Amino acid sequence: MTRVAEVTTTTFGDRLTEHVRRRQSQIVLGLDPDPARLWPRAVALTGGPGRPGPPAQQAADAVARHCRLVIAAVADHCVAVKPQVACFERLGAPGWEALAATVEAAREAGLLVIADAKRGDIDVSAAAYAQAYFGATPTPYGPVPGLGVDALTVNPYLGVDALEPFLSTARAASAGLFVLARTSNPGAADLQELPLIAGGTVAERVARLLDGFGAGGVGASGLSDVGAVVGATAPHRIAALRALMPRTPFLLPGIGRQGGRIEDLAPVFAPGPAGGLASLSRSLVDASAERGGDPADAAAREAERVRALAWSLAVDHA
Repeated sequence: MTRVAEVTTTTFGDRLTEHVRRRQSQIVLGLDPDPARLWPRAVALTGGPGRPGPPAQQAADAVARHCRLVIAAVADHCVAVKPQVACFERLGAPGWEALAATVEAAREAGLLVIADAKRGDIDVSAAAYAQAYFGATPTPYGPVPGLGVDALTVNPYLGVDALEPFLSTARAASAGLFVLARTSNPGAADLQELPLIAGGTVAERVARLLDGFGAGGVGASGLSDVGAVVGATAPHRIAALRALMPRTPFLLPGIGRQGGRIEDLAPVFAPGPAGGLASLSRSLVDASAERGGDPADAAAREAERVRALAWSLAVDHA
């Protein structure tokens, strides 16, 4: 596939729609690097364990190399990269440098970047998080730029006012949010499926809030700049949540190793092919464990297989 050209539309929903159309893909590469389980070539290229230097720096260098190799292997079949921020932060300051290098590698490959940080706080703290990911922090010494990602996952459970600093900073950068609505983990039902006295469930209440919260950021594509994280492991909930959020792009984790299936996601594509983004991590990065052969080749083959399946489903049901 041809790498995407620079997109000039101004809202995140429009940018996402254009990237999906040009790349003919809804696949998001999830990067959750474990320094103890990296591709062998990444370890070899960084000199391997035992060389001089602080362990954090050595591990971060290997993680950055691993992520760059994975991105290079599957970029032609993907539309975005989703680095799990915690997997970088645990390596300290070198880990943040590895995250920045991973963001840069994704940009070089023409991919959108969704920082999976699930941030949530109020007032000053929320604004500071937003600057770290989307904007810049003004200082007496000059502005300190943030990562410059295209979207960020955030937690809604402190209320809409806690989301506002994230959204205002994101919109200024033509970026977007993906807000947790109905997550993919087994414990999601402990809270998110609880019935409310006013009717519906907690997840459905969040869905209604998000539909209104993102109304001011709907672009020409018909998609909002406020998306929702909806686990592919609960396909029975997707149609109802789509009905409550008709303009919201869905980020769908849980496909592959967690049990979610592309074939069960048809309702998510009602707004068009960019209405749903299928997030895959271990099923791509560790594809050689099942397929055998070179990790990069196995990852590319699996990414292309899932891309073709998702694209066909989206075109048929849009």
